Amino acid sequence: MDFNTAVDRHLAAVTGRDLDGYLATVHDDVTLVMLNGRVIEGRAAIGEFHRDWFADPDWSWRLTRLSSVETGGTGVVVLAVDYDDLDQHGKPYSMHYLLGLTFTRHGEAWLLVHDQNTPKP
Repeated sequence: MDFNTAVDRHLAAVTGRDLDGYLATVHDDVTLVMLNGRVIEGRAAIGEFHRDWFADPDWSWRLTRLSSVETGGTGVVVLAVDYDDLDQHGKPYSMHYLLGLTFTRHGEAWLLVHDQNTPKP
């Protein structure tokens, strides 16, 4: 599978809240850096985080691909994210941030090794 197809499958799994599909695109040694600076490491821990997030029916996002590069066995994509959700009181809120995803070639598959969420200036 080519890199861009792998990225599209990964993002479709997130958008579709498909935990099994998402985890099929994630490396065992993955790292996630959240907007607040919290770091989650490992496929199992990131799977638990996403299980909770995917269970929330209120969020949606719009993605704009800003850049994408593949070189050798590494691929990086940067996206602008417009994220909408409801807070614990049901009040709508939005966030705008950058999402950097780094994948590594693992056999025929591309697997996510780093997920970086960065506030937009």
